[in-house]
Amino acid sequence: MRGPILRAAFWSVLAAVLVLSLWPSSSPPPMSTGWDKSDHVVAYLVLGLLGFGAYGRRFGVWIALLAYGGAIELLQALSVYRTASWNDWLADAVGLALAFVVGSLARSARARRTGTR
Repeated sequence: MRGPILRAAFWSVLAAVLVLSLWPSSSPPPMSTGWDKSDHVVAYLVLGLLGFGAYGRRFGVWIALLAYGGAIELLQALSVYRTASWNDWLADAVGLALAFVVGSLARSARARRTGTR
């Protein structure tokens, strides 16, 4: 399922992550788990799964998403209402790693079910 709908979902979530990450408020964004680090893990888990589904297991997708997380942290450092944290970037990386593992497990399960590799 690598059609235009999946790619549109990926790009929409990518934009939403940027908006929510730069949300100008001291209170949590409107969508939150209640803990900042888990917000990062969940966001990048979803981004990773969508990227994995939309563009395949390309190493460049993972590097680009990790760079995207770092760029957001740099933008937060430049703002007066947000603070940057490299621990947030680490949480982004954990989310991407989880996406890779979950995506790989799903791919293996699908291959076993259909008899393909």
